[in-house]
Amino acid sequence: MKSSTTNNKKAIKGGTLSVAEVSSSPIAGIFAPELSDNASDAQFMQFATESLFGVGKDYKYTDKGAATLKLDRKAKTATIKVKKNVTWSDGKPVVAKDVEYAYEIIANKNSKSSRYTDSLQNIKGMEEYHSGSANNISGITEPDGDNGKTVVLHFKQMKPGMKQSGNGYIWESAEPYHYLKDVAFSDLAKSDKVRKDPVTFGPFKFSKVVSGQSVEFTRNKYYYKGTPKLKAVNVEVLAPAKAVTAIKSKKYDIVLDTPASQYKNYKNAKGYQMVGQQALQYSYIGFNLGKYDTKTSTNVMNKNAKMNNRSLRQAMMYALNLDEVAKKFYPGVRTRATTLIPPAFSSYHLDSKGYALNLKKAKNLLDKAGYKKGKDGYRTDPKGKKLTIHFAVMQNDDTSDAMYQDFIQQWKKVGLRVKLTTGRAIEFNAFYNKVENNTSDIDVFAAAWQLSSEPSPMDLYSKDAPYNFSRFTSKENTKLLDEIDSEKSFDTAYRVKAFKKWQKYMLNEAAVVPTLYYNTIYPTSTRVKNYAISPADKEYAQWQDVAVTSTSR
Repeated sequence: MKSSTTNNKKAIKGGTLSVAEVSSSPIAGIFAPELSDNASDAQFMQFATESLFGVGKDYKYTDKGAATLKLDRKAKTATIKVKKNVTWSDGKPVVAKDVEYAYEIIANKNSKSSRYTDSLQNIKGMEEYHSGSANNISGITEPDGDNGKTVVLHFKQMKPGMKQSGNGYIWESAEPYHYLKDVAFSDLAKSDKVRKDPVTFGPFKFSKVVSGQSVEFTRNKYYYKGTPKLKAVNVEVLAPAKAVTAIKSKKYDIVLDTPASQYKNYKNAKGYQMVGQQALQYSYIGFNLGKYDTKTSTNVMNKNAKMNNRSLRQAMMYALNLDEVAKKFYPGVRTRATTLIPPAFSSYHLDSKGYALNLKKAKNLLDKAGYKKGKDGYRTDPKGKKLTIHFAVMQNDDTSDAMYQDFIQQWKKVGLRVKLTTGRAIEFNAFYNKVENNTSDIDVFAAAWQLSSEPSPMDLYSKDAPYNFSRFTSKENTKLLDEIDSEKSFDTAYRVKAFKKWQKYMLNEAAVVPTLYYNTIYPTSTRVKNYAISPADKEYAQWQDVAVTSTSR
């Protein structure tokens, strides 16, 4: 499987690219990275909302993006310089204030951004601004003023991950302050300026938005790398049930997030090539162990939570036959996951067996922990009370429904009574609303992560991370996460060891356990030229180079 297209034909002038984003729900349509939480929004935004920084092999920063980045470990700073010709789609230049403003959106409590994390609190003054005790972020300075091109970030500590994209300590987007400054932070996420008429500096601009369904992109005539080869890009939501038919009828040039369960039905589709790579993604089982305290911005465990028993959590994972699930439901596109750092990060990935099927071990764990079987074959809790575990899953397709029923049947084999929360799969947005709020009708949930290209797990599993949906915290977890991102971990060998210690610890705690690793596969029309999904092939921001070689598919 190749991560870029093979097409040696001559590109035609202009042309419109038709793209489908496969989703069972309408997109949220929040077109600002600081405020958006779901992957579908990001798939739409990628054509217009470009990163500040270029990215090359191994996801390391390059100087080929809209801005350059220079780290100074001694001074504990990162200097960002926006290139002179980088311009917003309304013709205004991208300036220092636009870079700073993106941080303000994330850190301002009124914006309710989930992007505010432990990592960003490493910038001096960030916590004070977030709490409202300061009117600006003292650790973000502009040597040449708001309308200059230079921004300096002042950190409390330098982190080894700062050398590559997705590190969490350096935000990689900017927002047009001149355009959004009159919108209150509390209104930004619902503003038309974010949802219907965003201003961006990528190769294309938002031209027409149909809420929740589609976006028409046209060329950004001010794009700093020159005129994009394509005249326009049309992106729309496609229901999973219609994906295979759409591919076979050649309705789209590129189909994003195609159902893995249907791969066998479209992998040989005529007129397409399969562009793919090992994904920075995995699905997981999470256990509801507490709440996120919005007043203190920290995760707080509930010692009385139903799932606050490590043996119970481990037993549930040993009861699952994930190797068979991958083989039966997702042949060729998924494999059983073993740790929370996927093998795409080959240097940092722990070589572990993880939770392979072991019903005997699962039963022994439950027996020793006091979960006794009753006459009905189901277990009670250690206090002798009826035990019913509520399992939340999101709507997807018939295959995922069958997989979750398989999970429930496996748990029954070890005497655990597990029922779906609400009695059925939950719509995507409603599912995450419940999970984020740790509602009482969720004990266990099945979800997935699209990971950053910097493998530090700090923003997903730390004490202060809003995305730590299980709400698991401990002194040891904090210590191990801090080690991964410590000064000592500028030494790669030291950092590798720190990653592996954390993975072993989390496997044993089983508060969040990975289930399947993914391959990303995008069916792509053979008329598409210069399309690549890996920075190992070319620059990440490459939509300006994509072209088509014929007028029809």
